[in-house]
Amino acid sequence: MSAVAASAAALDHLLWESLDKSVDDAPVGRSRRRLRSVPTTAGTGSDRAAGNPLSLGRDARARLGGAVRALLDVAGLDGASDAVRLAVVVLASRTPSETGVVEIRTSELGRWIGVSASYVASDVLPVLRRSSVVSVETTEGDYGQDTGLRCKVLPLWAAQDVVGHPLALAKKEYATLLRLLEALMAPGWVHKDNRVTPAGLIGTRTGRGAATDRLALLLLVLEARATGRVRLCGGAVDTKRGRAAATLARLMGCTAAAAAGILGRLEERELVFRMRLQTASGLANRSRLMVPAVAAAHGRTGADVVREDRAEALEPVFSERGVAARRSEPSQPEADPQVNGVPVADETDVAEPGVAATLHTDHPPLITPVPSLSLSRGFSGEGRGGSGDLPDRACEREDQAADGETAAAATGSPVAGDGPLRGEKPKKSSVDERVGQRPAVAGAGGRPKAVGGGKAQQQRRVGLPVDLGLRVALGPVAWLWEQLSGWQQDQVEAAAKAELARLKGLLAVPGGAPQLLADRLTDRLEETGGEALVDKPFGWLIGRGLVQRQACSDRRCDDGTRLDTGGGCENCANVIHIRRARRARIGAEIDRELPDLPDGERRRVLEDRLREQAVIGAEDLAWRQEQARAEWARREAARAAAAEQAERERQAAAAADAVRQALVCEDCGRGQAAGLCEACDHRRHTEALIGEAGFLAAAGSSDLTDPGSIAAVAAKARTAIGDSTGAAWQEFLQITDVATLEADPEAAEDAYAFTAFQTAQQAVGEYQDNALAMLGRTEEAEAEARRAYRAEQGRPWFQHNPTGADAVAAATKAADAARERVGEYLLAARLEQLREQTAARTERPVSWTDRLPGLAARPLGGDATGAVIV
Repeated sequence: MSAVAASAAALDHLLWESLDKSVDDAPVGRSRRRLRSVPTTAGTGSDRAAGNPLSLGRDARARLGGAVRALLDVAGLDGASDAVRLAVVVLASRTPSETGVVEIRTSELGRWIGVSASYVASDVLPVLRRSSVVSVETTEGDYGQDTGLRCKVLPLWAAQDVVGHPLALAKKEYATLLRLLEALMAPGWVHKDNRVTPAGLIGTRTGRGAATDRLALLLLVLEARATGRVRLCGGAVDTKRGRAAATLARLMGCTAAAAAGILGRLEERELVFRMRLQTASGLANRSRLMVPAVAAAHGRTGADVVREDRAEALEPVFSERGVAARRSEPSQPEADPQVNGVPVADETDVAEPGVAATLHTDHPPLITPVPSLSLSRGFSGEGRGGSGDLPDRACEREDQAADGETAAAATGSPVAGDGPLRGEKPKKSSVDERVGQRPAVAGAGGRPKAVGGGKAQQQRRVGLPVDLGLRVALGPVAWLWEQLSGWQQDQVEAAAKAELARLKGLLAVPGGAPQLLADRLTDRLEETGGEALVDKPFGWLIGRGLVQRQACSDRRCDDGTRLDTGGGCENCANVIHIRRARRARIGAEIDRELPDLPDGERRRVLEDRLREQAVIGAEDLAWRQEQARAEWARREAARAAAAEQAERERQAAAAADAVRQALVCEDCGRGQAAGLCEACDHRRHTEALIGEAGFLAAAGSSDLTDPGSIAAVAAKARTAIGDSTGAAWQEFLQITDVATLEADPEAAEDAYAFTAFQTAQQAVGEYQDNALAMLGRTEEAEAEARRAYRAEQGRPWFQHNPTGADAVAAATKAADAARERVGEYLLAARLEQLREQTAARTERPVSWTDRLPGLAARPLGGDATGAVIV
C-alpha cells in the first residue's frame, strides 16, 4: 500500500512540475492558466452522495433548469395559475421517452401538486385543455367525473429530435428530472407489501398555496449550486423585501411581496435559509439564500460554504431571467485560501470579494497591466494581471479589514493603497490624474459608460451568447468570437439572429436553423483552411461565414445545396445542364460551319459565340423583368380600381339603406320604419298564421264541400288564438313593469304584436298535429296501414314465423309509418283544395299614405250626414 502511495506521489510531482514549466515557457501577454493543487477539504465534489437526486452536477442542473424554464415560458401558460404550471412540469417529468403519453389518475396528479382531485378536475384540466400545451384524454367515472387521464405535453414532444432545443431531453434526463421531483414533492405511497415510500421534502404541504411553494422550491433547487447557495439577482431591488425575494420573484414571475411570503413559508419548514453576514464593524453585509438539502446532498457544511465562496463565484453559469449584470471573465484564484473554516452565520471578518463575480459587470481598463503580485491575507483590493488583450479589473465589493490601509500599502500596488470602500466618498486617484477623466461606471444592462464625458467602452464577452440557438450556431467559430471586440460581437450576434430568423421561414421542420447555420460556418472554415487563416474575423463572419450564397434563383439554394432537404439543388443542376447543352450545340454549329478550324481558333470562336448568347440572355432577362413589372403594375391598377368600385358600391348601398330606413310605415304611418315597422310586420305575419291555422283546423275536421262549416271552423280557430293571445298578454303584464309600458305606448304596441305572433306560431303547430292525427285515423290511412302490415309480415326473413314477436313489432312499425304518410298526403291535398276554393282572398288594406288624401278632400260641413267609413 505504501509503494502505491509513493508512486502516486511521484507521478503527481512530475505532473505539476511539467505543467509549471510549460506555463512558464508560454509567451508573454497570453493568459497563464495554471493548475494549482488545492488542499483537501470536506465537502468537495467527490463527496457528493452517490444516487442522491438533489446532487446534480453543473451540466445536469443547467440542462434541467433550462427545460423547466422553457416549459414555464410557453405562450399557452401566460396568466395560468401555479397549479397549472406545476402540473405541466409534473406531467413532463413522467413523460415516457418512447410514446410521450402520460397515464395518471386525477387524484394522483392532485397529490403531486398538493391539491384535491376536484380542484384538478375543475380548475387545472380545463385550463390545460384551453392552453393547447397539454392534450388531455379522460376516462369518466361513475358520476361523469374525470378519473383516468392520458396526457401528452405537446411542446416537449414537438422538441424531440430537434438539435439544440432545451426541451429535447434524453431518456436519462427524463429519469433524472422525475427523481428530482420525487425527492422534492412526491406525495408518498404505501405499497402492497407494506413498504412505505416517504413523501418528498415538501410532499406534505397541501392546500392553499401548496402548488406555488412546490414550484418555488423546484426552481430554487435548480438554481442552487453545490454549496446550496442560490445565485441572487443583480441590479436595484426593493429594499423592504430583500434581494432573495427579488430573485425568487423573477424566477416565479410574481411580485416581490408574494415571493417574500413564499420564502417565509419555506423557511418555516426549514427548506431554505436566508442569512445576513456581518462585517468586522458589526454592520449587516450581503444576504444569502441557501437550500440546505442541496448542500447536504453534496456533502457540504456551513464551513465549506464559506471556504469555497470564491471557487463557486468563478463557476461559469448561464444568467437566469431577471439578472441585470453580465457574466464576466473569471480570473484564476491563487493557491492561498482567503477564508477560514468558521460557521457561515457567525462570519464577521471574512471578505467576500468574489462571491458574485459572475454577476458583476466588467469594468473598462483604467490602468496598464502590472506583473503578477503575491496576495497577502486574501484581500480583494489588490490588482491582478491581464489576460492577453483583456482589460485588468479588481474583484467587486471590496471589504475593509481591520488594518486595511497597512495591508494595501504592503502589496506595493499603485492602485490598492488608500482605496475607499464601496459606499464611501472616493478620493481622486493618481490614475485619474494621469488619464484626465473620471473612471467609467456601469450603466443599465451591465454596459460601462463614461461619467466624465469619456466615450462608452464595451467589454467583449469571452463566452458565446447565452441564447442556446446562438450557442449552437456559432459553436464552430467560438475561437473567432473571442477575437472580436464588444461592438463587433454585438454586430455578429445581431446578424446571426437575423439569419436564424430567415432560415426558420425556409425550413419545413422547426428548430433546425441553428444546426444548419453551424454546418454552413463549418463548410466556410473548411474552404478557408481553418480558423488560423482568418486574419479579419469580423469581416469574415459578416461577409462570408454568415452569408447565404445562392447559386441559382431558388431562395433555398446555398452553394448548390438545398437548405430544407440537405440534398443537391435541382435548379442548379438544371441550370448547369442547360449551359452544357448550349455549349455543345454551339460547338456542333462551329464544327459544321468551320470544319477545318484549328483548336485555338475554334476555342476563341466558341467563347465569342457563348459571350454573344450570354448578352442575348441578359437582354431577354431584362425584357422579361420589365414585362413582369408592367404586369404587376397593371394588376395593382386593376386591384385598386376594383377596390374603388367596391367602395362606391358600398357607399351607394349605404345611401340606399339610409333612404329606405327613412321611409314611414305603410300600415300605421310611423316614421323612420324602413317602410314597415316591427309591430305591423308582426301583425301581418300573425294574420297569415291565423289564416293557416283556420285552414289546418278545417282540413282536419270539416266537410270541404260545405263553405259554412269551413267558415265556422276558421272563426273558431281565430277566436281560440285571440283568447290565447289575451292570456299570454296578461301573463306578460304580470312579469313586466306596467308603468314603463304606459309611458311608452309604441313599445307596448310592439310587445303586444310580438306576443300575438308567438301565440299564433304555437297554435299553427298544434292545429297541424291535430289534423295529422285525425287524418291518420281515416279509412284510407287504415287501409294503407293494413297493407303495410301484411307486406312486412311477408318479408322473406319473417315467412317462417309471421306471428312472432319480431315480425309483429316490425309490421306494427311499418303500419304506423304508412298511416303517418297517408295523413301527411291527405293534409297536403285538403289544404290545396281549400286554397283553390277560396275564390276571393282578403285584400291588403290600403296604406295610410294613400287613404289620408282622400279623407282630407271630403267636406266636413253640416251637410255631411253620412258616416265616414275608414
